[in-house]
Amino acid sequence: MNEHTATDPIAVTRNWVEKAVIGLNLCPFAKAVYVKQQVRFVLSDASTPEALLEQLAEELLLLRDTPAEQIDTTLIIHPQVLEDFLDYNDFLENADAAVEALDLQGILQVASFHPQYQFAGAAVDDVSNYTNRSPYPTLHLLREDSVERAVAAFPDPDVIVERNIATLDQLGVEGWHRVLGGGEGNT
Repeated sequence: MNEHTATDPIAVTRNWVEKAVIGLNLCPFAKAVYVKQQVRFVLSDASTPEALLEQLAEELLLLRDTPAEQIDTTLIIHPQVLEDFLDYNDFLENADAAVEALDLQGILQVASFHPQYQFAGAAVDDVSNYTNRSPYPTLHLLREDSVERAVAAFPDPDVIVERNIATLDQLGVEGWHRVLGGGEGNT
């Protein structure tokens, strides 16, 4: 399978959230919901895109029907399906279609993280890709109103992307792996 087979994907993902996303402040909005335990971590056993799409729909409805104070955001970690980034990237159209089919556009959105994440126009080894590289393929379900509140509270949200790229340029790929603790969660 992959290098994480013997490791708990949720623990590895939590490590990534704590050390990279929060620790490097890649997302200044993540810490508040994480410390309040409002992040739901779901380990998918889906082995086909169709099964993952079904689970995504279930999780979208659960998030819609649960107060934000209990679950503000959900990470669906799916290590057995869409391991290839191009397949994953193609699947995101299906994820957006599911949001629309459930009449949740403007309410929920799906963000994407993947171990092979590559921004359009970026080289495969460009360190800026690491802002969206997670230990496993991951779908991040977000509430639009939570995103809007967080962005409104941040003076200039466009600076976040620039700051993240500067942080990763300074850190480099080796530094990234050191931050994550060497072996586990290396992407």
